Amino acid sequence: MNLVLLGPPGAGKGTQATSIAEKYHIPHISTGDIFRKNVKEGTPLGKKAKEYMDKGELVPDDLTIDLVNDRLVQDDCKNGFLLDGFPRTEYQAEKFDAFLAKNGMELTKVIDIDVAEDILLDRMIGRRVCRACGKPYHVTNMPPKVEGVCDVCGGEVYQRADDTEETVKNRFKVYKEQTSPLIAYYEKAGNIAHIDGAGALDTVFAAIVDAIGA
Repeated sequence: MNLVLLGPPGAGKGTQATSIAEKYHIPHISTGDIFRKNVKEGTPLGKKAKEYMDKGELVPDDLTIDLVNDRLVQDDCKNGFLLDGFPRTEYQAEKFDAFLAKNGMELTKVIDIDVAEDILLDRMIGRRVCRACGKPYHVTNMPPKVEGVCDVCGGEVYQRADDTEETVKNRFKVYKEQTSPLIAYYEKAGNIAHIDGAGALDTVFAAIVDAIGA
């Protein structure tokens, strides 16, 4: 089962992706996680990616495409995969289609999680994360027991540079300009499902499972 997850920043793609990957026993491949790992480790790719991420801009297509293609031919993807954060542009989608065809693979379903921008803005500027273990928090919905301190490991809970209001608004703008056209692209292919992402996590997940139909 080969799946792609679409949706604007803060739509809950990461949370839903984890549940989908567990249910269908396929790897969750997040380009965002890969980029952040490289940034943390200070790799050449990470240094390049950080310049764009800190501004709320997308990492250039060619850097992303090479990384994803290499990941999808690894052994744990033989029974399928879930892509979260890729493709982001029509150019990436076209290159991805070519990669699938070349490797005798097909895309099972594209899941588009849609949430209103005002809801997303509140979600994202309130997000916090533990610098040590990565546990997510939210200043109003899920704050740590002690402000600034992780409940799990005692690490520093902070706001990522790409979650400030200015950067978040720029990310919305970039998404609308570059990624929204993907919805029309996959509608033409007839394999996209639109999911209302404003509800409870369980409700959204149930709708996704129903759309996948397996």
